Amino acid sequence: MSAPQVVVHRDKELMAKAAAARLITRIVDAQAARGSASVVLTGGRNGNGLLAALAEAPARDAVDWSRLDLWWGDERFLPDGDPERNHTQAREVLLDSVPLDPARVHPMAPSDGPYGDADAAAEAYAAELAAAAGPEHYRSAAADAGGPVPAFDVLLLGVGPDTHIASLFPELPGVRERERTVVGVHGAPKPPPTRVSLTLPAIRAAREVWLLAAGEDKANAVAMALSGAGEVQAPAAGARGRGRTLWLLDEAAAAQLPRGLYPPASS
Repeated sequence: MSAPQVVVHRDKELMAKAAAARLITRIVDAQAARGSASVVLTGGRNGNGLLAALAEAPARDAVDWSRLDLWWGDERFLPDGDPERNHTQAREVLLDSVPLDPARVHPMAPSDGPYGDADAAAEAYAAELAAAAGPEHYRSAAADAGGPVPAFDVLLLGVGPDTHIASLFPELPGVRERERTVVGVHGAPKPPPTRVSLTLPAIRAAREVWLLAAGEDKANAVAMALSGAGEVQAPAAGARGRGRTLWLLDEAAAAQLPRGLYPPASS
């Protein structure tokens, strides 16, 4: 697994624009190399900020949107179209304005869908990931993964003030999971309490994992996750890509990091 690299931007607006430009480059490069690209989206203010910046970026037309697979790192187990669902928010800020192939957009099931509970929805999503894993060079080689998942080109994660990523919260069972790639989450400390989330084994299958954090309320979480904290206590500390782990921060979120300890990463 890759050691973390940190890039600090002046403010959250610049961070979102720079991350969007970086993501466009990664998608275009992946499509040139392999014919298609695979990205895992995240919700929250920073994830949606990145998507909004991507929608406004002139270079977005360099992406062949019809050859892009989109997945989600987690979802709130709410009815389809609920404004709090990550899928709904992503559609509003970007997805409805670009020519995606609907068959390559993979939202997690809503609470009013075909599955009666979050655990069944998680099992279904794990099966969908396994079916999409494809040939060996495109599937996870992670020894701790409970099944094949696509080798995502970029997996985006927001970092919560409590260090949670996706819907993996400190000390809850999901962050301890080592067998399954997707789990139902119950009793989450922030509403709604019921969710569906990728696990750390699935996250670590990605070629690149990008963690997004902006604002002073994230500073303690960033410092904790990058200081060697355990992943059960600080789930963000366990998020690593096979080829690259990139922390994209604004100055406020980076305020508690030792200056000079983490040099800027190259693009």
